[in-house]
Amino acid sequence: MLQDARAIRYYQRITDALVLHWDRGYRTSELRLFLEGYLAALRHADALEPYLIHRLEEDSLRYLHDPSNFTVPQAEPEIY
Repeated sequence: MLQDARAIRYYQRITDALVLHWDRGYRTSELRLFLEGYLAALRHADALEPYLIHRLEEDSLRYLHDPSNFTVPQAEPEIY
């Protein structure tokens, strides 16, 4: 679990972007490439400590592989 404030903000940005890209039609393989590129940019920029980036990667992959994060909620039928 992430506890560093900057790492949490990056996690929120990543997960928001993953959902946005999913809604645009990208699927798991493309989202994985996006995630790898994002994490590579964080490493290259020294934005976080390496252990935090590793933890961010683990949590983001867990989010990506959970299908409930990308399902559209079904509307409940109206009762008259």
